[in-house]
Amino acid sequence: MAAARASLGRILPESSVLFLCDLQEKFRPSIAYFPQIVSVAARMLKVARLMDVPVLLTEQYPQGLGPTVPELGAQGIRPVSKTCFSMVPALQQELDGWPQLRSVLLCGIETHVCVLNTALDLLDRGLHVHAVVDACSSRSQVDRLAALARMKQSGAFLSTSESLILQLVRDAAHPRFKEIQKIIKEPVPDSGLLGLFQGQSPLSLNSRP
Repeated sequence: MAAARASLGRILPESSVLFLCDLQEKFRPSIAYFPQIVSVAARMLKVARLMDVPVLLTEQYPQGLGPTVPELGAQGIRPVSKTCFSMVPALQQELDGWPQLRSVLLCGIETHVCVLNTALDLLDRGLHVHAVVDACSSRSQVDRLAALARMKQSGAFLSTSESLILQLVRDAAHPRFKEIQKIIKEPVPDSGLLGLFQGQSPLSLNSRP
C-alpha cells in the first residue's frame, strides 16, 4: 500500500524544492514563448517563497549566455554556474544536504536538453520530478513535446503551475492562501502548449509564436 501511495507523487512544502533552469538573457530571442515561460516560472518562485520551499537556480555558461533575466524576480538567489546539460552535478552538495527531499518542481529551458537531463538524473536518485509544463520551453516545439513525453515515459509527472501551487497549499484554510490566491488569479500567459496537445500538424508544431 505504501508503494502505491508513493507513486502518486504527492508534494509537500517541507520535502520539495523548486529548480529554475537556465532562464538567461541570451535565450530570449530564440526560445519559443520565452516571456510566457519566464512569467510562469516567476509565479512559481513567488509561491515557493511564500510557502518556504527552497529554490535552486542555475545558469548555463553565463560568460556566453548571460545572466538570469531580471523579470524572473530571482534577485537574492545565488545562481550556480554550470556547463553540464543537467542541473544535478552542479547542485550535488545541496541535494546531498537535504535528506528529507522527495519532490522537485522543475521549470526552465531548454526542455529537451537541460530540463530533460535534469529530470532523468533526479529520477535516477529516486526523487519525484514534477515538470511544470507551462514553465518549460525549447526553440523547437517538436523538441519540447518529445522531451515532455520522454520525461513522462521515465516516470516524471507533468503538471501545470496552478495545479502544483494548489497541491502545495492543499487547503483554503492555509494561512498564506489569500496571498497565493492573488497570484493565481492572474491569468496564465498562453504558451501554445494546449493546442499542440490537441493534435495539430507537424508543420504547426514547428511554427514560431
